[in-house]
Amino acid sequence: MKLDLDYTVYKGHPGGKVIKSQLHKDELAADEVLLKVTHAGLCGTDEHYKSSDMVLGHEGVGIVQQVGSEVETFKIGDRAGWGYLHNCCMHCDQCLSGNEIFCDKRAMYGERDLDQGAFASHAVWKAAFLFHIPDSITSSDAAPLMCAGSTVFNPLFTSVNPTDRVGIVGIGGLGHLAIQFASKMGCEVVVFSSTDSKKEEALKLGATEFYATKGVNKLEIGRRVNHLIITTSALPDWNLLLPVVEPRGIIFPLTVSEQDLVLPAMAILTSGIRIQGSLPCSRGLHIKMLRFAALHGIRPITEEFPMNLEGVKQAMTRLEQGKVRYRAVLVV
Repeated sequence: MKLDLDYTVYKGHPGGKVIKSQLHKDELAADEVLLKVTHAGLCGTDEHYKSSDMVLGHEGVGIVQQVGSEVETFKIGDRAGWGYLHNCCMHCDQCLSGNEIFCDKRAMYGERDLDQGAFASHAVWKAAFLFHIPDSITSSDAAPLMCAGSTVFNPLFTSVNPTDRVGIVGIGGLGHLAIQFASKMGCEVVVFSSTDSKKEEALKLGATEFYATKGVNKLEIGRRVNHLIITTSALPDWNLLLPVVEPRGIIFPLTVSEQDLVLPAMAILTSGIRIQGSLPCSRGLHIKMLRFAALHGIRPITEEFPMNLEGVKQAMTRLEQGKVRYRAVLVV
């Protein structure tokens, strides 16, 4: 289908700065959807790609403007969102088991479709990798759920029972959502943060216990946690945290880091603790995440910035400085 679209994007640059650019797309494939972007969440991963020649942003929400000839799941005027995953092979073992986020031929942010992103006036995606936004969730709130919400919901849904004690390290872009999801799932939510400055907020979000870790040599928390979800921007002090994990417990290090993951071997071995990698949800679970958030009123705490070059730069600067509370959203 002829598209002939000129659209504005905000890209990374080898010099490490964000630039405004104009791109063109000639065709809309039969299985694709054209969206006018209205909201885009800013994620720590976007900072990692600031030096790459690619359109930034993967927490996108927009309005459907055109649909390909074979698209039956969306119509013009629908709200739709997208996240980290853009495509997969559809026929490998991972895809057929509903785990397409691990497909060997997956198309993910930063790897494929570098001319498309959420920091843009428009975007074109396959309909099969778009998500309807529940009516009760605003587009500004929906944007951070596309990655941050999906990232924390995945380990909670797949591994945690309502009777478990769940430890969450960090109250930031991921942590403040993890607290809400775990609490609404019925778990005891044990939060660890460097100081007491966010204690009251953590308790309001659903934490049942709070422990400050700065300057502490040993944590006394009573009954240990069954799961420990690391949401901080840097990897934690494992010698401090491992003793609070129940034998055979699971640690989910969600921190995006180029550093090696180094842990005390004997503490892992003798307690049978598992270290479990995790990514955002595959599509079926992502839909469950949105439904769960809509039903239970789970919402990100956000700061809004204009979707222009100055707004993008301002939001990314605040992110780099650790000042965003707790997710930045670019708004057209």
